[in-house]
Amino acid sequence: MAAQLGRRLRKGATSGAVVAAAVAALAASQAPDMIPPAPDNAGGDRAIGAGDTATPPADDSATGDSPYFTELPPLNTPNKPGAPTHLPVITGPAEAGIPASVLSAYKRAEASIRSSDPACNLPWQLLAGIGKVESGQARGGGVDANGTTISPILGPALNGVGFANISDTDGGAYDGDKTHDRAVGPMQFIPSTWATWGQDANGDGKKDPNNIYDAAQAAGLYLCANDRNLALKADLDRAVLSYNRSTEYLNTVLSWFDYYKRGTHQVPDGTGVLPVDRSDDRGRGDRPRTTPPFSPLPTTSPPTTPSKKPVAPEQKPSEPSKPPKPTSPPTDPSKPPTDPTVPPTTKPTKPTPPTTPTVPPAVKVARITPVTTGPLTTTTGNVFGKAPTVAALDASGAPVAGVSIRFEIAGTTDARFAGGATTATVTTGSSGMAASPALRAGEKLGSFTVKATVVTRTLPAAEFTATVTAREADTLTRVGSEVLSATTGAGFTQQVQAKATDKGVLAPGVLVTGEIVTSKTATGPSTDGPYFKGEAGTTARTATFTTDANGLITLSSGALLAGDKAGTYFLKLTANGGGSVFVELTVEAAPTTEPSTPEPTPSATDSPAATSSPSPSSSTSSSSSPSN
Repeated sequence: MAAQLGRRLRKGATSGAVVAAAVAALAASQAPDMIPPAPDNAGGDRAIGAGDTATPPADDSATGDSPYFTELPPLNTPNKPGAPTHLPVITGPAEAGIPASVLSAYKRAEASIRSSDPACNLPWQLLAGIGKVESGQARGGGVDANGTTISPILGPALNGVGFANISDTDGGAYDGDKTHDRAVGPMQFIPSTWATWGQDANGDGKKDPNNIYDAAQAAGLYLCANDRNLALKADLDRAVLSYNRSTEYLNTVLSWFDYYKRGTHQVPDGTGVLPVDRSDDRGRGDRPRTTPPFSPLPTTSPPTTPSKKPVAPEQKPSEPSKPPKPTSPPTDPSKPPTDPTVPPTTKPTKPTPPTTPTVPPAVKVARITPVTTGPLTTTTGNVFGKAPTVAALDASGAPVAGVSIRFEIAGTTDARFAGGATTATVTTGSSGMAASPALRAGEKLGSFTVKATVVTRTLPAAEFTATVTAREADTLTRVGSEVLSATTGAGFTQQVQAKATDKGVLAPGVLVTGEIVTSKTATGPSTDGPYFKGEAGTTARTATFTTDANGLITLSSGALLAGDKAGTYFLKLTANGGGSVFVELTVEAAPTTEPSTPEPTPSATDSPAATSSPSPSSSTSSSSSPSN
């Protein structure tokens, strides 16, 4: 019985009594928070009938009040009765399954819009509810790997026959109809609305209403328009009614919204459940519905028409009596008789048209373009002379104000925006331009990229290349004039200092190269003579230094050794940027000492006595020789 009542409620009961009975029966059957329609079903399906005097403007609703699927959720909810809501489930009723790409698109749109407009409180389940009644979740997830429907999803021509009359606005570009507009895609936007709210959410460079990612993002932004807070029931109702101005539509969407909040699960693309009941009484493929037509609910006793006592012909009243006021309009023979069991309905009143949604500035942007020209360069530790600047432009090239632009430092660098941040968000001014905060280089040399993007959009980024070079000094001068001299094998005892300036300003942090050369015109370091003191056994004749906070480099006493070859040499100091200075070095040979000659020691044969006295042998020989 509950299911039959649900079907009757789906078809839009036209009597307040019937609606009340249906709602009561559904509530007794523990239907999942069914939302009753307003007693007068204000708006109905917005079919244009004889009583309508004007066609509503096309931009009063996203879909042009096109037909939609009226099938309601099943009574078996994804979670057990009484369990908490918002429960994710892995499996469950088939109707709770949402195709993977479609579910991904809804969740991506929620995350994107919650980051850019958190006050809207957009839940993805609301997008799922709208997607269900508009296209049966993109025909059960019939999309390709990029999220685009396998074939276009088109509503009937809005030619005023049963629907609004909306003449063609896109030259048939989206709907293939050059006479009238049709609702297009899984979220059923009419072309004129898509022209304003269309998005490129999947980053393929196109705003395609047949792409579930693009359409879901656009639907979310549309629902959040006019500063709506969808956590408030009044704003939620207004948002849904701005999509299709029908109370039955509102109740159908909110029923699915509540159903999906109780839990859902992912199913493969192309396997979603396809609804069949549409508000224009046609089924899939525009075939006539196979379900039984609507039949009224029985009542306990049909209302009786009060009897009128006839007046006898021969009896004349004392005064002429007025004919009784009819209780119902005369029957039109061209129309079928009214079922006496159904109380007469109150003619639906036209709802107040919703205000035209305010288009967020970001939606108007067609592209962003760099304004800053020329290279972005600076030296380590300094602020770049120019800030990356972009302009946000609409499709006609006009500037768009109030757009949030996000600047991001990319690449391997220690450069930062003011405050040490790697990202910064700036709003475009009346000229449509936005400049990043001051950008300061770190100590790392090389190039990096600054990217500028529109917040909440996937438009191509504007990119800037920034380069960090070493600090420079165009002048290097010696401090002091003391002569530097040393002897071979010793060290220079004098201190050496030099000061670096750039354009007359002290230059701290500048790299200075020291080199021992034999002359001021030498093209390379000397191979002998003085050298820089280093590790034991080293004889380096080049070294590097960095100027301190005062732009000075200092070689302390003993930092230079004289070497072992006397001569005149130069210490050549060259700063990055070109400044240089020569310091003369004199190496003298160490003095040498002549060794002293020792006195010779006299021998026994060198004594005077030995020299003057004849030898005994000679004396004996002389005396003994015979005379002749």
